[in-house]
Amino acid sequence: MTRAEAKEHNRRALLAAARLIVARDGHRAKLEEIAEQAGLTTGAVYSLFGSKNGLLIALVTDYLTPHYDGIEQTVPDGLDLVEAVEVFARRYRRLCDDPDALRHLSFEISLQDLALRDPELAPRLAASVREHEERLTALLSGRVHDGSAVTSRQARRLATALRALMVGLSQGVTLGLADAASEDYFAATARALITPDVLGPP
Repeated sequence: MTRAEAKEHNRRALLAAARLIVARDGHRAKLEEIAEQAGLTTGAVYSLFGSKNGLLIALVTDYLTPHYDGIEQTVPDGLDLVEAVEVFARRYRRLCDDPDALRHLSFEISLQDLALRDPELAPRLAASVREHEERLTALLSGRVHDGSAVTSRQARRLATALRALMVGLSQGVTLGLADAASEDYFAATARALITPDVLGPP
């Protein structure tokens, strides 16, 4: 292995270990256990990520990036705003049927718990989530709705509402609280957000 390959191998090992330990222990996750699980030392964490919080932020990015990559690949450029939102919502519903959906939800809740307890981590976690929400904003911007192109400002307002709605509905399905929420239901509730009050002025 080259030095660069070894560095990337260690980075991936620490991210995998952190995801496992954080999902299991939440705010009680210890850096020493994460390093041990990865077969490395805590020094490797500081060398690669700067701190435990640096590792956790990288963990969020590592977790969210494939999700948003998948959304961008699922929603083609040629769709208008309503069509794009419906495709986005249907994908969210299908993710609930993933065999690992409950494990993913447990991990997300553990990360939120960590952020609530750590005043330094909370804004960094929020910034990471906002960065990925910007990708959704970019995906919706410029799409046609009622004869006009959606502006970045309108897309950002819609993206915030969409993400909140989809996260809430997905948690309900995963926890068995919304068994009747089909893909059609997800699409319909997402479509209902496309109103002048939500979009706001251009």
